[in-house]
Amino acid sequence: MTKELIFYTNPMSRGQIIRWMLEETGATYQQQLIEYGEHIKSAEYLAINPMGKIPAIKHGDNIVTECAAICAYLADVFPEANLAPGLADRADYYRWMFFAAGPLESAITNKSLGVEPSDDQQRSAGYGNFDLVVGVLDDFLGSRDYVCGDSFTAADVYLGSQIDFGLQFKTLEPTDNFSAYAQRMRERAAYKSAKKIDIALMPT
Repeated sequence: MTKELIFYTNPMSRGQIIRWMLEETGATYQQQLIEYGEHIKSAEYLAINPMGKIPAIKHGDNIVTECAAICAYLADVFPEANLAPGLADRADYYRWMFFAAGPLESAITNKSLGVEPSDDQQRSAGYGNFDLVVGVLDDFLGSRDYVCGDSFTAADVYLGSQIDFGLQFKTLEPTDNFSAYAQRMRERAAYKSAKKIDIALMPT
Protein backbone atom coordinates (compact mmCIF):
# COMPACT_ATOMS: atom_id res chain seq x y z
CA MET A 1 0.00 0.00 0.00
CA THR A 2 1.36 3.42 -0.96
CA LYS A 3 2.18 5.63 2.01
CA GLU A 4 0.35 8.93 2.28
CA LEU A 5 2.67 11.89 1.72
CA ILE A 6 1.74 15.19 3.36
CA PHE A 7 3.66 18.38 2.58
CA TYR A 8 3.48 21.19 5.15
CA THR A 9 4.42 24.50 3.60
CA ASN A 10 3.85 28.19 3.04
CA PRO A 11 4.57 29.66 -0.41
CA MET A 12 6.59 32.45 1.21
CA SER A 13 9.13 30.06 2.71
CA ARG A 14 11.82 27.48 2.05
CA GLY A 15 8.89 25.23 1.26
CA GLN A 16 9.57 26.31 -2.32
CA ILE A 17 12.64 24.04 -2.24
CA ILE A 18 10.60 20.99 -1.29
CA ARG A 19 7.83 21.83 -3.74
CA TRP A 20 10.45 21.73 -6.49
CA MET A 21 11.84 18.45 -5.14
CA LEU A 22 8.37 16.92 -5.05
CA GLU A 23 7.73 18.01 -8.61
CA GLU A 24 11.00 16.37 -9.64
CA THR A 25 9.96 13.07 -8.04
CA GLY A 26 6.53 13.07 -9.65
CA ALA A 27 5.12 11.81 -6.34
CA THR A 28 1.49 12.32 -5.39
CA TYR A 29 1.19 14.39 -2.22
CA GLN A 30 -1.30 16.28 -0.10
CA GLN A 31 -0.57 19.88 0.72
CA GLN A 32 -1.22 21.55 4.05
CA LEU A 33 -0.67 25.29 4.01
CA ILE A 34 0.65 26.60 7.31
CA GLU A 35 0.05 30.24 8.11
CA TYR A 36 2.60 32.26 10.03
CA GLY A 37 1.66 33.38 13.52
CA GLU A 38 -0.51 31.25 15.77
CA HIS A 39 -1.00 28.45 13.22
CA ILE A 40 2.69 27.63 12.83
CA LYS A 41 3.08 27.58 16.63
CA SER A 42 -0.07 25.56 17.27
CA ALA A 43 0.09 22.31 19.21
CA GLU A 44 -1.08 20.47 16.11
CA TYR A 45 1.82 21.69 13.98
CA LEU A 46 4.40 21.53 16.77
CA ALA A 47 3.62 17.81 16.92
CA ILE A 48 4.99 17.68 13.36
CA ASN A 49 7.92 20.04 13.90
CA PRO A 50 8.63 21.16 17.46
CA MET A 51 10.84 23.93 16.04
CA GLY A 52 7.71 25.58 14.64
CA LYS A 53 9.35 25.93 11.22
CA ILE A 54 8.37 24.96 7.70
CA PRO A 55 8.61 23.02 5.49
CA ALA A 56 8.11 19.48 6.76
CA ILE A 57 6.78 16.26 5.33
CA LYS A 58 4.97 13.27 6.79
CA HIS A 59 5.33 10.08 4.78
CA GLY A 60 3.30 7.34 6.37
CA ASP A 61 4.51 7.42 9.97
CA ASN A 62 7.79 9.12 9.08
CA ILE A 63 8.24 12.83 9.72
CA VAL A 64 11.15 14.65 8.10
CA THR A 65 12.15 18.27 8.67
CA GLU A 66 15.12 20.34 7.40
CA CYS A 67 15.21 20.97 3.67
CA ALA A 68 18.41 19.09 2.87
CA ALA A 69 17.20 16.07 4.83
CA ILE A 70 13.83 16.14 3.07
CA CYS A 71 15.50 16.33 -0.34
CA ALA A 72 17.78 13.38 0.46
CA TYR A 73 14.89 11.38 1.91
CA LEU A 74 12.62 11.94 -1.09
CA ALA A 75 15.40 10.96 -3.49
CA ASP A 76 15.79 7.68 -1.60
CA VAL A 77 12.11 6.77 -1.25
CA PHE A 78 11.33 7.60 -4.90
CA PRO A 79 14.31 5.95 -6.63
CA GLU A 80 12.50 5.76 -9.96
CA ALA A 81 13.06 9.54 -10.31
CA ASN A 82 16.86 8.96 -10.42
CA LEU A 83 17.59 11.90 -8.12
CA ALA A 84 20.35 10.19 -6.14
CA PRO A 85 23.49 8.60 -7.60
CA GLY A 86 24.48 5.04 -6.76
CA LEU A 87 26.01 4.51 -3.33
CA ALA A 88 29.52 4.29 -4.78
CA ASP A 89 29.10 7.72 -6.42
CA ARG A 90 27.64 9.77 -3.59
CA ALA A 91 30.74 11.62 -2.38
CA ASP A 92 30.02 14.90 -4.22
CA TYR A 93 26.29 14.45 -3.69
CA TYR A 94 26.60 14.41 0.09
CA ARG A 95 29.53 16.82 0.28
CA TRP A 96 27.91 19.68 -1.58
CA MET A 97 24.36 19.19 -0.39
CA PHE A 98 25.54 19.56 3.19
CA PHE A 99 28.04 22.26 2.28
CA ALA A 100 24.98 24.24 1.18
CA ALA A 101 23.07 23.35 4.36
CA GLY A 102 25.99 24.15 6.65
CA PRO A 103 28.77 26.56 5.62
CA LEU A 104 26.89 28.33 2.83
CA GLU A 105 23.68 29.01 4.75
CA SER A 106 25.60 29.98 7.91
CA ALA A 107 27.84 32.37 6.00
CA ILE A 108 24.93 34.03 4.17
CA THR A 109 22.82 34.30 7.32
CA ASN A 110 25.62 35.80 9.39
CA LYS A 111 26.49 38.33 6.70
CA SER A 112 22.85 39.39 6.39
CA LEU A 113 22.78 39.90 10.17
CA GLY A 114 25.97 41.95 10.07
CA VAL A 115 28.02 39.26 11.81
CA GLU A 116 31.60 39.03 10.55
CA PRO A 117 33.81 36.65 12.53
CA SER A 118 37.25 37.95 13.44
CA ASP A 119 40.37 36.06 12.38
CA ASP A 120 40.38 34.21 15.71
CA GLN A 121 36.62 33.47 15.57
CA GLN A 122 36.94 32.00 12.07
CA ARG A 123 38.71 28.98 13.52
CA SER A 124 35.56 27.97 15.41
CA ALA A 125 32.90 29.45 13.12
CA GLY A 126 32.78 26.28 11.03
CA TYR A 127 32.69 28.06 7.69
CA GLY A 128 35.68 30.37 8.14
CA ASN A 129 34.42 33.49 6.38
CA PHE A 130 31.90 34.47 3.73
CA ASP A 131 34.39 35.13 0.95
CA LEU A 132 36.05 31.74 1.46
CA VAL A 133 32.74 29.86 1.30
CA VAL A 134 31.51 31.70 -1.77
CA GLY A 135 34.86 31.43 -3.54
CA VAL A 136 35.11 27.68 -2.97
CA LEU A 137 31.57 27.15 -4.28
CA ASP A 138 32.07 29.42 -7.27
CA ASP A 139 35.25 27.56 -8.27
CA PHE A 140 33.49 24.21 -7.92
CA LEU A 141 30.57 25.21 -10.13
CA GLY A 142 32.98 26.43 -12.78
CA SER A 143 34.09 22.84 -13.37
CA ARG A 144 30.76 21.11 -14.07
CA ASP A 145 27.12 21.55 -15.01
CA TYR A 146 25.68 19.78 -11.96
CA VAL A 147 26.87 18.79 -8.50
CA CYS A 148 27.50 15.23 -9.67
CA GLY A 149 28.98 16.17 -13.03
CA ASP A 150 26.62 15.52 -15.92
CA SER A 151 23.68 14.22 -13.87
CA PHE A 152 21.04 16.33 -12.12
CA THR A 153 20.30 15.11 -8.57
CA ALA A 154 18.55 16.17 -5.37
CA ALA A 155 21.77 17.95 -4.42
CA ASP A 156 21.09 20.35 -7.28
CA VAL A 157 17.57 21.00 -6.00
CA TYR A 158 18.97 22.05 -2.63
CA LEU A 159 22.14 23.83 -3.75
CA GLY A 160 20.35 25.29 -6.75
CA SER A 161 17.65 26.74 -4.51
CA GLN A 162 20.24 28.34 -2.25
CA ILE A 163 21.96 29.98 -5.19
CA ASP A 164 18.67 30.94 -6.85
CA PHE A 165 17.48 32.61 -3.64
CA GLY A 166 20.89 34.23 -3.12
CA LEU A 167 20.86 35.83 -6.56
CA GLN A 168 17.22 36.87 -6.22
CA PHE A 169 17.69 38.53 -2.83
CA LYS A 170 21.20 39.78 -3.64
CA THR A 171 22.93 37.88 -0.85
CA LEU A 172 25.19 36.37 -3.51
CA GLU A 173 26.98 38.20 -6.29
CA PRO A 174 25.90 37.10 -9.79
CA THR A 175 29.20 35.56 -10.85
CA ASP A 176 29.33 33.89 -14.24
CA ASN A 177 29.36 30.44 -12.60
CA PHE A 178 26.48 31.15 -10.23
CA SER A 179 24.36 32.78 -12.93
CA ALA A 180 24.91 29.95 -15.42
CA TYR A 181 24.18 27.27 -12.83
CA ALA A 182 21.02 29.04 -11.63
CA GLN A 183 19.81 29.38 -15.21
CA ARG A 184 20.21 25.64 -15.78
CA MET A 185 18.05 25.04 -12.71
CA ARG A 186 15.40 27.52 -13.82
CA GLU A 187 15.04 25.77 -17.16
CA ARG A 188 13.91 22.51 -15.58
CA ALA A 189 10.23 21.66 -16.09
CA ALA A 190 9.80 20.70 -12.43
CA TYR A 191 11.29 24.01 -11.26
CA LYS A 192 8.85 25.90 -13.48
CA SER A 193 5.81 23.90 -12.39
CA ALA A 194 6.74 24.25 -8.71
CA LYS A 195 7.18 28.02 -9.01
CA LYS A 196 3.86 28.31 -10.82
CA ILE A 197 2.08 26.55 -7.95
CA ASP A 198 3.73 28.65 -5.23
CA ILE A 199 3.28 31.96 -7.05
CA ALA A 200 -0.44 31.20 -7.41
CA LEU A 201 -0.66 30.59 -3.64
CA MET A 202 1.08 33.84 -2.66
CA PRO A 203 -1.04 36.68 -1.30
CA THR A 204 -1.91 39.33 -3.88
